[in-house]
Amino acid sequence: MTGILFGSFAILVILGLPIAVVLGLSSILALSISSKIPLMVVAQRMFTASDSFPLMAIPFFMMAGSLMETGGISKRLINLANKIVGGLPGGLALVGIVTCMFFAAISGSGPATVAAIGSILIPAMVEAGYDLGFAAAVMAAAGAIGVIIPPSIPMVTYGVVGGVSIGSIFLGGFGSGIVVGLSLMIVAYVISKARGYKGSEKRTSLIDLLKAVKDAFWALLMPVIILGGIYGGIFTPTEAAAVAVVYGFIVGFFIYRELKVKDLPKIFVNTAVSTSVVMFIISTAQVFGWIMTSQRIPEAIARSFINLSNNPYVILLLVNILLLIVGCFMETNAAIIILAPIFIPLMIKIGVDPILFGIVMVVNLAIGMITPPLGVNLFVACGIGKLTLERISKAVVPFILAMVIALMLVTYIPDISMFLPKMLMGNK
Repeated sequence: MTGILFGSFAILVILGLPIAVVLGLSSILALSISSKIPLMVVAQRMFTASDSFPLMAIPFFMMAGSLMETGGISKRLINLANKIVGGLPGGLALVGIVTCMFFAAISGSGPATVAAIGSILIPAMVEAGYDLGFAAAVMAAAGAIGVIIPPSIPMVTYGVVGGVSIGSIFLGGFGSGIVVGLSLMIVAYVISKARGYKGSEKRTSLIDLLKAVKDAFWALLMPVIILGGIYGGIFTPTEAAAVAVVYGFIVGFFIYRELKVKDLPKIFVNTAVSTSVVMFIISTAQVFGWIMTSQRIPEAIARSFINLSNNPYVILLLVNILLLIVGCFMETNAAIIILAPIFIPLMIKIGVDPILFGIVMVVNLAIGMITPPLGVNLFVACGIGKLTLERISKAVVPFILAMVIALMLVTYIPDISMFLPKMLMGNK
């Protein structure tokens, strides 16, 4: 069965089928050819995978991000970031990265972050004389922070699959997200300095900065309310996602007054479509993972890693290399559902906290969002900038290297991610 499962998976991937279809078809083929288990089990497993209260957070966080984006949040966050770093060399590139870090605390999605911020800043950078490939690469890489800084849809998925506290893994995302953001800013600054990309000539006064903070206040307050409510025990992450939707509607419709009734149908449809895609992937990935577990594949993989080395640092390096390769070819949520149950027992055995490993896994797979051939952020940025995948792939290489260095820091300096969970939640 194992040979059929992985063989059909490889063939279907090469044929270019969507990953959800690949996972589902390869599972059905493996069961129908090599097992007496009725195919009805596939439907049952798919239903069981999606019948989860914590997973309800996914559509709510998606809708909250859309409401805040349509309601005028993007330009206010960009204005605030411009006041903070816009005067430095490569000011607009740095503004894009900082704004993505702000927006990540609202959207929970990498492609959504690229679309919301990149649609404004990629044309602005090109108009200011930046190379189109560089501008698109900056926004594609910065958009990956959208799944690292909470709330994060892949972190919700990991929490459900791994049975770990979603609140704790959310807390761990702050430190790692900041490290990734700073690494991207350093690369953008160095490249901009070398190419002569200047920042804003107008100096930002304290009054201008305070005005920008005031204008963006309601946008910045959203993550405070949502995350504060989770960690204060007021509501669960799923309930927090619903609160985010209500808050996003109130801010966009009544405070900023840029969200219109005519915008709501489009937001609802986009949320439904995006959610259906994610849930389809989660459902079929669960079936694929169940077959692997029944064939004791996770145990075999864990034993092979232990046989290679007993050193936790070496095992973590090997797992990171594997995840970097997987991230190039597999959607983030599918990779988490399939691989988390394999590696979590291994991590516990070598003394690595499952929460830390969850952060490492999410950061690792976030890099996959900007690596060809299936880097979703690259395709979004290409669509905005109207450039080829080949051109953006060359420009994004320095940012991939920066994120890999950040990944190593997060992996081998646990306190970057674990400081807040240990301090605020006792790492429970």
